Amino acid sequence: MTEQTQSEQNRPEPVEIRSGTELPARRTDIELVTDDHLTLVGELAEPLERPARGTIVTLHPLPTAQGFMDSHVLKKAAARLPALADIAVQRFNFRSVSSPRGTSEGVFGDGVSEGFDLRAAVSDVVERGLPTPWLVGWSFGTEVILKHALEHVRAGRVAGVVLLSPPLHRTTDEELAAWTGAGVPVVALVPEHDDFLQPDAARARFAVAPDIRVEPVEGAKHLWVGERYVRIVLDRIADLVVPGSAPLPTRWPV
Repeated sequence: MTEQTQSEQNRPEPVEIRSGTELPARRTDIELVTDDHLTLVGELAEPLERPARGTIVTLHPLPTAQGFMDSHVLKKAAARLPALADIAVQRFNFRSVSSPRGTSEGVFGDGVSEGFDLRAAVSDVVERGLPTPWLVGWSFGTEVILKHALEHVRAGRVAGVVLLSPPLHRTTDEELAAWTGAGVPVVALVPEHDDFLQPDAARARFAVAPDIRVEPVEGAKHLWVGERYVRIVLDRIADLVVPGSAPLPTRWPV
């Protein structure tokens, strides 16, 4: 029996990546300190044995509707993307929000004071020397991005933006229009059956910012329930952040 054959024989049999699968990564508990002197709790997941080729900063759904850093799409991004696409994933709890990781200080700011939280998160990945991050917001997280992220884009501290299920409840047309000519890719993934903003209405609202690309996702709903839709989202994020990395493998080890 050759050495190569022995190596292949000892290799673990690939298994399907399922909803609860957590792939190998270097996971670090982090604390973010905001300009208004609050401490936020979070986690950074990095590739285990290789430098990251890309970074995402995730911003979770509405805290008053049980949104937190473990909201399932973001948790699955951290569980899979470091191993499958060499992408570092930062997650954190907005001010006042609790998860198994802990509770962030402060009180809910309805998307206004959360701009300080975003600034602290971006500063953290920049100071660590990670690749310039993409911002990935989901629902309420998209509102925080659209209200507050342009300062970081213009400073060259953000490489692009992904908006998952943007409701545009708290975002004004003036705030949207300010993104015209931002100079980085901005992609809105809009579920066909979203509870708050469906594709046709999204195209109408985003018309004031023609550089924002609206991509409908057939069959999906606001919460992206179902492994099919999680994979669509993670494939799109991965291919934007590290071009050519999608479709992501569906079995591990690959």
